[in-house]
Amino acid sequence: MTESVDVVLIGGGIMSATLGTLLRELQPDWKVVAFERLSEVAEESSNAWNNAGTGHAALCELNYMPEGKDGSLDPAKAIGINEQFQLSRQLWSTLVDRGVLDAPTTFINSTPHMTFVRGQKDVDYLRRRYEVLKQQPLFEGIEYSEDSRVINQWAPLLMQKRRKGEPFAATRTPSGTDVDFGSLTRQLFDRLTEDENFTLRTNTEVRSLKKQKDGTWLVRYRNNVGRSTGQVRARFVFVGAGGWALKLLQGSGIDEIKGYGCFPIGGQWLKTSNPAIVSQHQAKVYSQAPVGAPPMSVPHLDTRVVDGDTSLLFGPFATFSPKFLKQGGMLDIVTQVRPHNLGSMLKVAFTNFDLIKYLVSELLKTHHKKVSTLREFMPTAQDEDWELLQAGQRAQVMKGGKLQFGTEVVAAADGTIAGLLGASPGASTAVPVMLDVLQRCFPDKAAEWAPKLQALIPTLGEKLNDDAADAEASMASTAKTLDLTA
Repeated sequence: MTESVDVVLIGGGIMSATLGTLLRELQPDWKVVAFERLSEVAEESSNAWNNAGTGHAALCELNYMPEGKDGSLDPAKAIGINEQFQLSRQLWSTLVDRGVLDAPTTFINSTPHMTFVRGQKDVDYLRRRYEVLKQQPLFEGIEYSEDSRVINQWAPLLMQKRRKGEPFAATRTPSGTDVDFGSLTRQLFDRLTEDENFTLRTNTEVRSLKKQKDGTWLVRYRNNVGRSTGQVRARFVFVGAGGWALKLLQGSGIDEIKGYGCFPIGGQWLKTSNPAIVSQHQAKVYSQAPVGAPPMSVPHLDTRVVDGDTSLLFGPFATFSPKFLKQGGMLDIVTQVRPHNLGSMLKVAFTNFDLIKYLVSELLKTHHKKVSTLREFMPTAQDEDWELLQAGQRAQVMKGGKLQFGTEVVAAADGTIAGLLGASPGASTAVPVMLDVLQRCFPDKAAEWAPKLQALIPTLGEKLNDDAADAEASMASTAKTLDLTA
């Protein structure tokens, strides 16, 4: 017998957890089933050790505000990313108030966001970036310095034994955050499974999606433990399965997925838990990416708080694997090929020599060379204090002959199925991305859901950066609820 449900969520990460949480608040009578192919949720990109845990608000990430060919600096994208993160903060704040989430320190902690650059060209760029951003309400409190004494107060590890005469500069925003997306995801799923209308099936892999004549979707799955199979019929399907989403959407046959491909990029971190080192660094410090590097490979030295324990990460160092997931298949990169995306993928291959060169150089780096790269940030770094940790696997979107960076919702015209492709800024913008899914796939529910969404996210529909007083009030409110003390 085929079970009928209202919604199927594929993937046990932060995206499915967020969409499930929103639907529980908006439509508690709907029956929802979530599938996760691994034994636990939050084991792929949402796992704390598979991502940087940066609450991406464009406070320190230079790739969100690139310099134009004419030298101009447009803050629009940086402002947009920050606006999106404020929506995530507001929902988390509401869920803490309602007891859906545990104490804020179990998933989010105040961690200043910094940018550190060397060389006169990058110093000039960072100074001009600061001058533009300090005028924006959402970037209130950003600081800039070229003084080694000031930077030493912000992040001592950057300045110890730094070579004299070298031009350098830094910005610092005290309101930055470190987010344990693994803990956040698990907490959301824990609350969802308390609802009789929600079912989570782990160790269960969705094998196919087939559209039925009545507009519903037949979702066939297999249990990875007993190898038993089954199927459910759903009115709506969300595919939030990381790189696996491409394969499932291709199999669904929807026209909207045509032309898309994915390029997998993995990563590694250097990690230390040495208290003597960890105690000297309380910040996430980002810098410029090497030539050819994808945005997810921007080097940064991060404070991480995972399960209450603090450590430092540096990286990521890019790796290559044909897998679309950390625990994916070796043939993923081949089995994605279709007549409609082959030309685009070949064009990407022939026009991204800088990326290929960068990946090869990264793959050839020994542990010693990786620590040598760290010493550009932290001159006193010693090989023996740092261990290598495998990070997550990302599948960058390829379309139209271009390698795209960011997240992209792909939805069928009739709104019965949607999926998410891409990576950065990813988890930090889970809330606005899932709001986009709701808007595109359930337009007939917009009026009914609007008051409930407004209660969850008070400034929804507003642009906080357009009003300094509103921006200050909103950020102060969420900071208080989430126990974020700068």
